[in-house]
Amino acid sequence: MFGQMSDLFDGAGAKYLSAVEVEAARSNQHEFQGTGRFRAFLGSPPGKQTFPADFHWLTDAEEALPPVRAFCTWSDVRRGRPGRSPEYHLYYAAESDPVVSRARAGDLLVIARRRDGSLLVLLAPGESTVAAQLLWLFGLDLLAGGTVARRMGAEDGSALTLAARRVLEALGLALPDPVPAAFDRLIARFGLTFPATAALSAFARETLPEADPRADPDAALLAFMEREEALFRHLERAIVAERLTQGFADHTGADVDGFLSFSLSVQNRRKSRAGYAFAHHAEAVLTAHGPAFSREATTEKRHAADFLFPGEAAYADPAFPPDRLTMLGVKTTCKDRWRQVLAEADRIADKHLLTLEPAISRAQTAEMARAGLHLVLPKALHDTYRPDQRGALLGVADFLALVRERERQAP
Repeated sequence: MFGQMSDLFDGAGAKYLSAVEVEAARSNQHEFQGTGRFRAFLGSPPGKQTFPADFHWLTDAEEALPPVRAFCTWSDVRRGRPGRSPEYHLYYAAESDPVVSRARAGDLLVIARRRDGSLLVLLAPGESTVAAQLLWLFGLDLLAGGTVARRMGAEDGSALTLAARRVLEALGLALPDPVPAAFDRLIARFGLTFPATAALSAFARETLPEADPRADPDAALLAFMEREEALFRHLERAIVAERLTQGFADHTGADVDGFLSFSLSVQNRRKSRAGYAFAHHAEAVLTAHGPAFSREATTEKRHAADFLFPGEAAYADPAFPPDRLTMLGVKTTCKDRWRQVLAEADRIADKHLLTLEPAISRAQTAEMARAGLHLVLPKALHDTYRPDQRGALLGVADFLALVRERERQAP
């Protein structure tokens, strides 16, 4: 764990937008309506209060629109009217239009007040996965419609789990990041260099002897990933800091190309390493349970399946029963890339995908089900999904039981 949501936020609220709030053809008032409940975290100031605000338009696409820095005002429009109860309105600055204008009626609005007093104004398509993740992240339930809000205190702040960190980091937030206990051992073994991904993954597991993949494969897989994420972040910070102290200069002066190349390498390493790490830890969990499998097995059209059970040779044997074959794709996040798994093993009608993606939308899980794709997630992530989605989810232990059952079937 990496702290609490209450370390970052005072509170948050959410609602679904109406046309008059965001569509210029219907209104130009620049007001989010029906936000009275937001007093739970915005307070009840005697006069107009202005909040610096970062506006984000978020979708399930890989690339996000850059956020816009502007402001919101919060005030009692009935102030000075004796006998009238307070009525607080929330207005957003016209400078936020490049983001707000993307939203339409039915889209989600989440507003979160950060500990420094600024706001995050988060807008997302109403039926998207990112919308479901925002509601889960801030502990907001909009199933009944209307407006919801909550203040976060130390006693009820949600934990900054690995899944929560991934959602928050997509917003560009700086998060609390305690140094893992094994970091000094990491430096002693590898120095200020990036070890091979398999070596770093093995080291992370080595430092967690209490995580038992045989006794609890779901918890062990999450623990391995959390430990490696923490180790990598601190190693990256140390390596990047050392490189920055050297500066970027050549015989012509500032080495802009060198800086840009270095920056790009940092970003690319982050993205690729997480995927490799997840596959390494998944392999370790599978190996601990002993089913026969091939990793990165070649199937038709030179496709490669992340894990194929009982193996590549059985898959290539036309006499081997297809209903005893199992394929497991591995992706830390799904986005639209989950469809890639569908093409990786034609002989297997029902495929499985292991992921760390929390709170995938109902619409997307329904589409996955229609395509014959079954989601496998560590059990701790199942609660991020709606109750009516959870029955179709498999835990890591559930998946291993399925594989063992198919192994026991007569040829």
